[in-house]
Amino acid sequence: MKTIRIIPRLDIKGPNLVKGIHLEGLRVLGKPEDFAHYYYENGADELFFQDTVASLYDRNSLHDIITKTAKEIFIPLTVGGGLRSIDDIRNVLRAGADKVAINTAAIKNPHFIREASLKFGSSTIVVAIEAIKSNDGRYLAFTDNGREYSGLEVVAWARKAEELGAGEIVITSVDKEGTGEGYDIELIKSVSEAVSIPVIAHGGASSPENVVRAIQIGKADAVAIASILHYSVMNTFISLSSDYKLEGNISFLNSGKTPKNITTSSLKEIRAALIESQIPTRF
Repeated sequence: MKTIRIIPRLDIKGPNLVKGIHLEGLRVLGKPEDFAHYYYENGADELFFQDTVASLYDRNSLHDIITKTAKEIFIPLTVGGGLRSIDDIRNVLRAGADKVAINTAAIKNPHFIREASLKFGSSTIVVAIEAIKSNDGRYLAFTDNGREYSGLEVVAWARKAEELGAGEIVITSVDKEGTGEGYDIELIKSVSEAVSIPVIAHGGASSPENVVRAIQIGKADAVAIASILHYSVMNTFISLSSDYKLEGNISFLNSGKTPKNITTSSLKEIRAALIESQIPTRF
């Protein structure tokens, strides 16, 4: 088994770190740079930044955040959201990203994956898949934060993305995302067994033990985690300023509360669970 990576995911709206449920209802949690530094100092293997409103504007607006972060944090950074062209990818990489995640552009033009992988190398190109389970049990691929059905079945699309040159796949369960109900192990396993490239599990992590299951049973190569990490440290960084009022719902941030459905955890606890389960991970 390869060394398993633990990747905090930071969803960004404007200048703020946000978190929703099923990729909707975004709440402001704080400043992404505060969380990024904390996770870096506490042993994150990589960081994943996602521009949550990029689809609304057909562009990624994380350049300033990435440029600043890349100067102070020395682990790989993946950036997703609104990347529609080779120039978009080039600009984000120049800003300091190590990898890019593409979804909508890849679905609209699958050969964009091949073009991008040939230009920047497969290891740079991550295909993001937003999956929703249908009533008949099939997993269907969506775009725009789970709003738009692509017409594609998830496993078939994952195989196609690998064939076209994707270096990794991040699979998000929209049904589980932000709920704290646990990863969709069936979804993760179906994708992991269908492709030979690394699969990053995302959406619904509930505990260190649940992370272990995503790896041991789901066969994930990496885990992207948000809620259980963010809510455990959110109050550490609360320092309300006018900046927070520029974007998003700050009433939750003002409350200082943790959602009742979320059991918080830390990078240290998650890594300890991996080590205890004899899963290869960076010490």
